[in-house]
Amino acid sequence: MVAASSSAKTSSGVWLAAGLRTPFAKVDGALAGHDAISLSVPVVKAMLAKAKPDFAVWGTVIPNLTWSNLAREVLLDAGGDPTIPAFSTVMACSTSMIGAIEAAGMVDGRGRDLALVGGVESMSRVQLGLSVALSDWIRKFQNAKTGQQRLAALGALNLKDVRLFIPKVVNRVTGLSMGEHTEITAKEWNLSRADQDAIALASHQGAVKGWESGFFDDLVIPLGEAKRDSIPRKDTSLEKLAKLGPAFDKTSGKGTLTAGNSSPLTDGAAAVWVGSAAGMARLPGETPKVRLVDYEVTSIDLRHEGLLMAPAYGVPRMLARNGLTYADVGLWEIHEAFAAQVLSHIAAWESARFLSDKAGVTTPMGAFPRERMNPNGGSLALGHPFGATGARIISQTVKELAARPKGERAIVSICADGGQGTMMLLESA
Repeated sequence: MVAASSSAKTSSGVWLAAGLRTPFAKVDGALAGHDAISLSVPVVKAMLAKAKPDFAVWGTVIPNLTWSNLAREVLLDAGGDPTIPAFSTVMACSTSMIGAIEAAGMVDGRGRDLALVGGVESMSRVQLGLSVALSDWIRKFQNAKTGQQRLAALGALNLKDVRLFIPKVVNRVTGLSMGEHTEITAKEWNLSRADQDAIALASHQGAVKGWESGFFDDLVIPLGEAKRDSIPRKDTSLEKLAKLGPAFDKTSGKGTLTAGNSSPLTDGAAAVWVGSAAGMARLPGETPKVRLVDYEVTSIDLRHEGLLMAPAYGVPRMLARNGLTYADVGLWEIHEAFAAQVLSHIAAWESARFLSDKAGVTTPMGAFPRERMNPNGGSLALGHPFGATGARIISQTVKELAARPKGERAIVSICADGGQGTMMLLESA
C-alpha cells in the first residue's frame, strides 16, 4: 500500500511563535454559550494587541451556513485592520496545523512576514440543516409564480424528505466514527487496555503539572467565567480509569476504548504566529519562538489502513530525510485523539517491518522515547476542539522547546479523519 505525502525542507527564515488560546471545556460545559466566532474573537483580539499580521488563516471543522469565510468574519469582529487578507482552511483535526503550513509557504519577505494562524470548534453550537431534498423543494416552492404552481409543488412534497440533517462525528466514506475505527486498529495491533489507560493517566498528570507550575499562564486567556481548562483531572488514577466501560465496542467483550482514554468533545479556540525573522521581530521580545525545519503532510488509504495512522508513515519519513532518529528528538508532542491511536503510532515506529514495507524507511530509527512525549499533557486531558488543536499543540511545543538549549529538536504530529496527518520538525535557536 502506498501512502502519499508532500513535504518541504524550509529555509532558516521560517519561524513559529507561541500564540494564545481560550481555556478548553467539554461540550455543553463552560463555553457552551459561544459559537465559533464568539470563541475566536477574544483570542484574535488578544493576538492583534501584540502585533499586526500581514495575513490571517483561521479554520473550523463543523460547517455553519451563517458564514463562508470564518477567518474574515473573525478578523473584522476582533477589530482587525480590514486591509489584512484572511482566508479559512479545514483538514479535520489537523486544521490549524495545515493552516500554519500554508502560512509558512506564503511567508516570502515581500510584504508577507507575519501570519496569524489558528482555529476553533464550538461543539456545543452545531447548526442543524434541512435534508437536501427538502431544501430543493423549498426553492421550487419559493420560485412558483402562481397559486396553481404552488399547489402543484405542495402535491409534490414527499413527507419522508421533511427531516433535519444532524451532523455526526463519522467518516462519510466508511460510516464509522473515529472511535470505531480506532477500536479496529487497537485490535490489529494488540493494544492492551492497561497501556491505553496508562497513556491517559500520564496526559492528565502532565496537564495538571503544567497548570500548577504556571506553564499555561501566558498561553491561555480567560473567557467569561472560564479561567483554565476544565477537563484535566488531578484525582484520576489507573484504578478509576479501569472501572470505565467501553465507549465504542460495547458488544464484543473486547472493546478497550473508553471515555477515559479517548479525547472528549470540546469547545475552544487557539492561535499561533508564523513568520520570517523580520516578522518575529515585530512580536514582543519575550514571545517564545523556534525555527520550522521541515514538515510533512501524509495521506493513506483509509479503506485498508487504520483511519488515524498517517503519522506512522509521515514521521519516520521526515526524520529519515533529515538524517535523524528518534533519539535525536528531545520533545515529542503527539496529538492524543485516543490513547490507542498514540500506541499504534509508537508500535509502527518501532517496527522495522512497518518502516521498510509500508513507510519506505530503511534507516534504523531505534526505540521511541515515551518519556519525552507530551510533558504538559495532551488532548486526552486538555481536550480536542477539532479546529483549534493544531494551534494549541504548536504553541505548547514552541514554549517548551524555546526554553531548551539551542539546537534541541521537537516533533509535532497530528492525525486527522479521512486518513491524513500533518507533522512538523522544529528546532530551538
